[in-house]
Amino acid sequence: MMKNSVVKPACIQSRLRFAVIMLLVVSLGTGLSSCNNQKKLAKKKAAQELAEKTAKAKTDLLAIINDDGKMTLEEKEFKLASVKRMNLDNQEIKDLISQAEEKLTKERASLEQKKEEERLQREREKKERELREGGPYQSINASFDAVAGAGEVSSANMKIREALANFTNEDVPVLILISSDGDIKDYDRPTSIRKYLEFIKDQKKSPNKVLNAVFDSNGKIKELELIKK
Repeated sequence: MMKNSVVKPACIQSRLRFAVIMLLVVSLGTGLSSCNNQKKLAKKKAAQELAEKTAKAKTDLLAIINDDGKMTLEEKEFKLASVKRMNLDNQEIKDLISQAEEKLTKERASLEQKKEEERLQREREKKERELREGGPYQSINASFDAVAGAGEVSSANMKIREALANFTNEDVPVLILISSDGDIKDYDRPTSIRKYLEFIKDQKKSPNKVLNAVFDSNGKIKELELIKK
């Protein structure tokens, strides 16, 4: 006849401790595995983001370098600045940045040159227009025409006052060139600007235009030379 085996309390406690230890080991192993997986995923994500940034930077830089005028200079400068802000530690990107900077430097210089040429062209056109419309003394000639063309005496007198505002005083000498041969010039009898304006008011026509004028430091005319139109 077999006897029932009796498990001692000490043995039970030992088995329980072993089970707890094994559970802790398994839990710790699972935690470490999960942590390693998260690190791998984060590293993979960072690498993917870097690759995407690098690819976009390369695309934008090549678009700048190969642009044939579809983008404005401002648009290309904005793209280049955006790429540089990425601070990518990639030699190919750095080389492309240098190429893009060189291209934009040349474009800026060309644009500035074009602006200067356009400015000079505008000045030439202005001078040509002034010559066609009465030369650099267009406003003075226009004031004479306004006096001659005034319908009423009161209106003509007002135009005379406006014209006199361009002169230092109403006694400014006026010379009217009749003819010239080299350095030899023949003038009509000298008069004053006030008398000349009264003359064209009475005649209701302005037969002469400004040939030359001498200005004072305030920009007022102190001598005037006229010639027949």
